[in-house]
Amino acid sequence: MSDIQTEIEASLAGVEPEVEVLLAEVSGSTLRLFIDHPAGVTLDLCERVSGHLGEYRDRWSLEVSSPGLDRPLTKPQHYRRFLGRRARVRLREAQHGHKQMTGELVGASDSEITLAAGEGIVTIPYEQIVRSNLVPGD
Repeated sequence: MSDIQTEIEASLAGVEPEVEVLLAEVSGSTLRLFIDHPAGVTLDLCERVSGHLGEYRDRWSLEVSSPGLDRPLTKPQHYRRFLGRRARVRLREAQHGHKQMTGELVGASDSEITLAAGEGIVTIPYEQIVRSNLVPGD
């Protein structure tokens, strides 16, 4: 998890305690947040979250949205929640000759995930994952 994501989670904890920050990423002059909420993500919730993050709006153009169908996976509990679903995983270093793998999530511990991919059953430590998301349509 990035430092900025940790900062934003801490900022929101007191004002929007049920909001989960799934991913916070800076791309150029834009800060993108993907959030989730037990009751779902509405436009009103996105606007409220944006309003709470004025200090970040001063530095970046802020985009706040729901995770969508290709939901990012960033924490062990995300992977556990979606066991049985297909995910795309981008790696820091090539594994089995690939820096990206797509397959079914078949396991998730506190230190690694297990993916049934074209290469077979592959175990990937979290520290090797650059980015991961669900694959829509499954």
